[in-house]
Amino acid sequence: MADRETRLVDLSHAVEDGMTTYKGLPGPHICDYWSREDSAGLYDDGSTFQIGRIDMVANTGTYLDAPFHRFEEGDDLSRLALERLAGLDGLVLRHPGPAVGSDAFEAFDVAGKAVLVHTGWDRHWRTAAYQEGHPFLTEAAARLLVERGVRLVGIDSHNIDDTGRRARPVHTILLGAGILICEHMTNLAELPDSGFRFYAVPPKVVGMGTFPVRAFAQIS
Repeated sequence: MADRETRLVDLSHAVEDGMTTYKGLPGPHICDYWSREDSAGLYDDGSTFQIGRIDMVANTGTYLDAPFHRFEEGDDLSRLALERLAGLDGLVLRHPGPAVGSDAFEAFDVAGKAVLVHTGWDRHWRTAAYQEGHPFLTEAAARLLVERGVRLVGIDSHNIDDTGRRARPVHTILLGAGILICEHMTNLAELPDSGFRFYAVPPKVVGMGTFPVRAFAQIS
């Protein structure tokens, strides 16, 4: 439990039945595998239980990309050490986009940090506008972040790459350098520019490179 001087800020979207995260990908199907009604006859003390079931693609809600998402030989979710996911020194860069270039990061010390790009695009979440014309990082920005030793890069947008192109240079550069990506974030306006710890921990699944996370910041 957090102490009185610590505040936790939720940076994740809720996952709901049928919701669209990424255009062209199916929304999740959430239902009962075992309902309370079905379980009622199994206990003599009035106990009932629900066991849920969800069928979804990994790119749902606010999710983390591991190197395996882009590279077959890259680390999958099960091979990510907790030090890469939890308690990272956080930094917020505020930029409306649409293209967030290398100049936006020039003045910042990003070494070893989780850099979260606040564009405000999350205001369009669950609307058609969210899918088109979204903010993104440029290839030059990705190369600068790699050169300066960033640990993780997040964005409150539809994609960290420009989806108007048939190429994904930012994913290629960052994941190729072992730098994790967190997309579809929200609530970054609630964070200070620095002075917080960032957490985005997916389940430890073998053979998967992407999965939803409950991303949050701890502000002391």
